[in-house]
Amino acid sequence: MKKALPYVLPVLLCFGLGYFASRLQTDAIAHWYPHLDKPALTPPNWMFPVAWGAIYLLSGLSAGLVWNRAGARRKGLLALWGVQLLFNFLWSILFFTLRNPLLGLVDIILLDLLVLGYILWTWHVVRLASVLFWPYLVWIGFATCLNAYILVFN
Repeated sequence: MKKALPYVLPVLLCFGLGYFASRLQTDAIAHWYPHLDKPALTPPNWMFPVAWGAIYLLSGLSAGLVWNRAGARRKGLLALWGVQLLFNFLWSILFFTLRNPLLGLVDIILLDLLVLGYILWTWHVVRLASVLFWPYLVWIGFATCLNAYILVFN
């Protein structure tokens, strides 16, 4: 169990924060989001929890790899991992709960940079931890475009 704990804890933290964020945005998703002008490439609603479930799993596993294999760089990398997770959570609050696409866009651009920084730093320390974050960067890059569109056209 000791070997599994560094993987299980970050995965549970990701899913826990994701669940908490989903509870906070329920009203906005039901009453605000459907009325926004969104781009034609907007995924169907069912795709978001599927994508985030996969991303949270990969993100937690990445943190577990860093925890187990990063040596002296572990603290810095785990701190960066935690900060990006905080910005991930804050985006839901800013965009959905506060219904503020401008603050959401500022947050998600910072999140893009944090995730990219994590990818680049882990590449030189624990390469698989970096690779596990690639789908996350692609997804939030796409989400950044969606957020920008919603800001401009609403």
